Amino acid sequence: MKSIRDLDLENRRVLVRVDFNVPMDESGAITDDIRIREALPTLEYVRQQRGRLIICSHRGRPKGQRAMEFSLRPVAAHLETLLGCRVTMADDCIGADVEQLAQQLGPGDVMMLENLRFYQQETDNDPGFSERLARLADVYVNDAFAVSHRAHASVAGVADRVSVKGAGFLLQKEMDYFHQAMDDPVRPLAAIVGGAKVSSKLGALENMLSRVDKMLIGGAMANTFLKCRGVDVGGSLVEDELLDTARDFIAKADKQGVALYFPVDFVAAEAFAADAAVKNVTYREIPKGWLALDIGPATVTYFQEALADVKTIVWNGPMGAFEIDAFARGTMALCHAVAASHALSITGGGDSNAAVKKAGVSDQISYMSTGGGAFLQLMEGKPLPGVEALK
Repeated sequence: MKSIRDLDLENRRVLVRVDFNVPMDESGAITDDIRIREALPTLEYVRQQRGRLIICSHRGRPKGQRAMEFSLRPVAAHLETLLGCRVTMADDCIGADVEQLAQQLGPGDVMMLENLRFYQQETDNDPGFSERLARLADVYVNDAFAVSHRAHASVAGVADRVSVKGAGFLLQKEMDYFHQAMDDPVRPLAAIVGGAKVSSKLGALENMLSRVDKMLIGGAMANTFLKCRGVDVGGSLVEDELLDTARDFIAKADKQGVALYFPVDFVAAEAFAADAAVKNVTYREIPKGWLALDIGPATVTYFQEALADVKTIVWNGPMGAFEIDAFARGTMALCHAVAASHALSITGGGDSNAAVKKAGVSDQISYMSTGGGAFLQLMEGKPLPGVEALK
C-alpha cells in the first residue's frame, strides 16, 4: 500500500475520500469537528503539492434520497475556515456539471462533493457509480479509516478504477498503530474488551486470543462468561445461546496460556435508570432480578493490578453503562488506569473513545482510533476492503 507521499500530485485531480460524518445541531452548526481536523494534514499536503483537491464523504443515513438535512454544505463552509481558502461546493457528487467543475480547478484549489449517500449506488458499490466517481480523479487517496471496512463505491470501487492511489496520513497512522500493537507488540500485550454482547465481538475475542498475553473482559458481555461458570447474574443481560461458546473460549484461553480476567464485583441496580436503587455487590451476590451495570471497586483494583506490568494495551468497549453517572465510575477509573500506565495504549470504538473523553484523559492515550467498526474488524483479523483496494 502506497502512502500519499509516494504519489505525484502536482496539477492532478486528487480525489480524497474522508469521513466528514460530523454531528450538527438543529441550526446546522457542527458540534464536534474532530473528524474534519483529523483529515487536515492530508488535505493540506495535497494543496502544498499543488494538487487539485476534490473531497468526497458521506454524512448520516439519507438512504439513497437527496435529504438536504444531510448536506455537506455546512461542512464545506467550516472547512473553508480551517484551511483558510475557498472551498467550492458541488451540488452533486457525479455528473457532467461536477466533472466540469473538477476540470476547472487549478493547482491548490479545493472542491467538495455533495453527500455520496444521496445515491444508494454508493453503499451498493455499483460499478457504474464507481466509474462516474473515477472520472473525477487522476489520483485517488483514501483517508477514511472509519469506513474502510465497507466495500462501498467511494472506498473500494473507485480505487479499483484509478491506477494512481494511496493512503492518506490518517489511514496510514491508523494502520501503523494497529500493526505496531498487534503484529509486533512490546509484551506483555493486554486486550480490554467490553460492551453489551459477546456475539458482536466473538470474532475479535477469538482472534485476539492467539495474540495477547492477558484479556480483561467487562461490560454486560462479562455476564455470559460468568453465567457459563455457574454464577447467578440476576436479571443482567445474558446471551444464553452462547454459554457453550463462552465455556469453550475459557478452555481455549487456559490451553493457550492466556490469562483471563473477569469482574469480581459489580455496581448493581434494581432497574436500568439513573434514579434506580443501587448497591455494590460481589459477583456471587447480585440480588434476584437486579442488573449488573458497572464493574465495582474491587474489580477496578483487580484490573489495575493486571495492567501494572503490561507494555501494550488495546481497548474496545466500556466496562458498564457509563452514559449514566451512577454506572460510570468503573469505566472512568479504568480510563485513568490506562492513561497513567507506561504502555502503548490504543482505544477503538465510539463508546470507548467517548468514555476516555468523559474521563478527561484523551491526551494521555497513545492513540484513539477514529473507526469503531473498522477497528473491530482489524481485531477480528479480517482485511479492510478500503485498504485492500489500495494494494
